[in-house]
Amino acid sequence: MKEIVLTGIKPTGTPHIANYFGAIKPALEMAEKFDNNFYFIADYHALNTIKSAEELKKHTYEVAATWLACGLDPKKVVFYRQSDIPEVFELNWILCNLTPKGLMNRAHAYKAMVQKNEEEGVDSDAGVNMGLYNYPILMAADILLFNTNYVPVGQDQKQHVEIAKEIARYFNNKYGEVFTYPKEIIRDEVKTVPGLDGRKMSKSYGNAIELFCEPSVLKKKIFSIVTDSSLPTDPKPTDHMIMELYKLFASAEEVKELENKFKAGIGWGEAKKILFEKSNEYLTPLRDKYNEIYENKEKIDEILKSGAERARSIAKQTLKKVRIAIGADRE
Repeated sequence: MKEIVLTGIKPTGTPHIANYFGAIKPALEMAEKFDNNFYFIADYHALNTIKSAEELKKHTYEVAATWLACGLDPKKVVFYRQSDIPEVFELNWILCNLTPKGLMNRAHAYKAMVQKNEEEGVDSDAGVNMGLYNYPILMAADILLFNTNYVPVGQDQKQHVEIAKEIARYFNNKYGEVFTYPKEIIRDEVKTVPGLDGRKMSKSYGNAIELFCEPSVLKKKIFSIVTDSSLPTDPKPTDHMIMELYKLFASAEEVKELENKFKAGIGWGEAKKILFEKSNEYLTPLRDKYNEIYENKEKIDEILKSGAERARSIAKQTLKKVRIAIGADRE
């Protein structure tokens, strides 16, 4: 079998512009370099933060439609929903019985929660559920079940791949060589996409521009970008967030032209109008495709079901080897 590259996508909110340029677009470009790509919607990972059934369903369809609209081809990659692969959760329990508690104690998300609680003077485990604590083990199951060779991650998630590799080592040393040792592919850090208030664009800051919002909403958000009280004839800084956002959508020539206008003097209203027109031009075909896909949820279900069938054909083989190794095979 050709080398497998696996990417997980957590459906915890409506995708925004920073998600697209920071994760979706680079991941799809990377897929062109490999022949065997697995993309999964990590809906059970999302349970750690989403407690509403309707919200989880909504975000799952939004994420699926987003990736399909942005160019993911389900005929060329394996695209599935995590919850459709029961083998993941059986393997998760098996791995739980091999993973030292100390390894989970060192996981970044758990350590950060403990540190926050200690700083606030409350119990160190306040607000910590077992989903958060065992999160890296479930991720290890996602990775190891498919004998994944490479996992593209940002620097902040490198530890998750390292933990998966360590758990694979525990298993292989105990039961024999069953699992492939995964390697991380560290994505080049994409320049931070600024939000409406100048800070990093984030749903938690409330400063995000949704990727597929209607043109009227897009325009309203762009025109709400914070600016100063300089006159239209005053030169404007070319590192302003309006320019940084414009660079995401425009060609090099267009960026140079707007930079010259900033240096010569341009009204903030005109600059925002230029940003809106260019971003809307870029996003309109993606938005149209997204809306068409999102409205056809039966088609999305078919695509994810087909992907799950392909994924399970591998998952079942791996789990059979695991069961034989631990003495739980029934045949």
